Amino acid sequence: MSAVPLRNNKAAASAVRSVTVLGATGSIGDSTMDLLRASPERYRVEALTANGNVEALAKLAKEFSARFVAIADTSKFAELKAALAGTSTECGAGESAVIEAGARPADWVMAAVSGAAGLKPALAAVDRGAHVALANKECLVCAGDFFMQRAAKAGACILPADSEHNALFQALGSGNRDELVRVIITASGGPFRTWKPVDIEQATLAQALKHPNWSMGQKITIDSASMMNKGLEVIEASYLFALSPDEIDVLVHPQSIIHGMVEFSDRSVVAQLGSPDMRTPIAHCLGWPDRIKGPAAKLDLAKIGQLTFEAPDFERFPGLRLAYDSLRTGKGATTVYNAANEIAVAAFIAGKIRFGAIARLVEATLEDWIRGGNQTPLTSADDAISVDHVARNRAAALLPQIALKAS
Repeated sequence: MSAVPLRNNKAAASAVRSVTVLGATGSIGDSTMDLLRASPERYRVEALTANGNVEALAKLAKEFSARFVAIADTSKFAELKAALAGTSTECGAGESAVIEAGARPADWVMAAVSGAAGLKPALAAVDRGAHVALANKECLVCAGDFFMQRAAKAGACILPADSEHNALFQALGSGNRDELVRVIITASGGPFRTWKPVDIEQATLAQALKHPNWSMGQKITIDSASMMNKGLEVIEASYLFALSPDEIDVLVHPQSIIHGMVEFSDRSVVAQLGSPDMRTPIAHCLGWPDRIKGPAAKLDLAKIGQLTFEAPDFERFPGLRLAYDSLRTGKGATTVYNAANEIAVAAFIAGKIRFGAIARLVEATLEDWIRGGNQTPLTSADDAISVDHVARNRAAALLPQIALKAS
């Protein structure tokens, strides 16, 4: 008999869990809906939201008999109502409707609305004590302190849906907080892992979008190429697990099989492994505290053959260094880091700056913000959104001079 007790999943499977998916038509939403589709007897859809994709949202609403749907783009409301005519699904549009979706009585909420727009809907779910699977980085990067405080006050359960944080979440269960030495977030290194800095500077959009392991949206794929995504994950881990910057390391692992590791005081290192498929961490969140059957490919380590590791190169990827700097600065600096990066990535996609200028714009915006003496603790969503707005405007103002600078 095993010394480790196994949960009886049959008992958990008998209860129907109501689910809301904020950002149902994005890549994380697609994976979540795929899992719901595989177990219709276990889940009932309460609410779904999308930014502007009426056709996909209406199709999902009909397939899952959603009780409420919201489209962020108010100009698409009439189209959405027409698409759902004859159904019992309620419709809404605009920010207030998306927030309402988060506030609807679902047991479990996937928070996958991208950008700062995802903060208030996620907080609406948090404030009523729901289980919130968090796939929106901005909730923690822009508002980590008070987001986690609000969750604790409301008794909400925050479940990390990103592969790296979910891996840490699973591994942290092997010990106590006072036994922890450090956590290790792995990074694939993206498409430019072995490129020279001078070549990374001139990388094209098509090259930046060629991720070696993961299939993701455009913004996050570019963030992976610059390793800004790993910087954002360091910040998230700090707030999510109450860790200092010195307790978080990054390790480049090109195969993307080990997603996170935790080192304890006895020098044991516990790792979570799996095929690079976002449905695995989402399935863990969806079934928690039990496990459900996932559709990802079975991990075949013999076929993979070897797992390799490298230290991250801050010269190639200065965005990672800037994340640690902003985390140590605190008081809104991580919000500025994220906002400036979003402006920079949009400018790169539009052909206004070189790839290498993404990190330079983020650094210039952070320096300008610190010189202005703007650091104050953020105590509300409005505080975070205000800093985000100011940082975006400042990054946009700095953009022309950054674009002119040579590498």
